[in-house]
Amino acid sequence: MSKYIAAAIAAGLAALATSYGNAKVISKTVESMARQPEIAGTLRSTMFVGVGLIEAVPILAVVVAFLILFV
Repeated sequence: MSKYIAAAIAAGLAALATSYGNAKVISKTVESMARQPEIAGTLRSTMFVGVGLIEAVPILAVVVAFLILFV
């Protein structure tokens, strides 16, 4: 029973951390675009790379949760 709780906590905390990280990255990018609209394209590209890297965290957490459940 405890391994189910551990898996749920791992996936849940990863989702919370990811949402916080994405919110920070996107808000700072929008703020920077408002300050310097001429480099909006570069900022947008960099933001997509950052968000993609941040999104890897919950994917890995789900893999770890499955490993906890089935190993």
